[in-house]
Amino acid sequence: MNTELNTVTSFAPIADGSARVLILGSMPGIRSLQTGQYYAHPRNAFWPIMAHLYGFNSGSPYDARVDALKASGIAVWDVLRECVRPGSLDSAIEKGSRVPNDFVSFFATYPGIRLIAFNGAEAARSFNRYVLPNAAPLDVRFARLPSSSPAHAVALEKKIAAWQQALTL
Repeated sequence: MNTELNTVTSFAPIADGSARVLILGSMPGIRSLQTGQYYAHPRNAFWPIMAHLYGFNSGSPYDARVDALKASGIAVWDVLRECVRPGSLDSAIEKGSRVPNDFVSFFATYPGIRLIAFNGAEAARSFNRYVLPNAAPLDVRFARLPSSSPAHAVALEKKIAAWQQALTL
C-alpha cells in the first residue's frame, strides 16, 4: 500500500476567545477534506444537530454556520493532526499512524474551555491515548457523544437528545 496517498491531515480549529465547549472529531472524512469544511458529508448529522441546539439554519452558508458556532461558545477540532486512512471510516486508520494535534497550544490559546465532547468513539480513544496524559486541562468535564457520522445508524432525534444533554454546561 502506498501510505503517502492515504495520509490525511486535519484542519485548523473553529474557535475564538469565547469558546467554552470543544467538540472533537477524529479526522475529517473525504468530503470534508475535498471541500475544506468540517462535517461536509450531506448525511452527516453534525450541522442539523448544532442548528437545532443553537438556533441557526443548517442550510446556511458554511461561514455563517461557523460564525453561529463561535457565537454559541462552541469550538470544533479533530484529535488527530495526521494519520494514514484510506477512505473516511475511523476503523480504516492504520495502526501506528495517528499523530495528535497540538493541544498544549490550543488550551493555552483558549483557556475558557470547560467541556470537551467527543464526536464518536475513535475521537475519545485517540484523545485518551495521545493527548490526555500530556495536555488536557484539569478543570474540564468530558462527554462522549454518539457519532454524527451517517455510518452510526441512530435516529437524528436520538442524537439530538444525547448531544443536548451532554453539551449542557
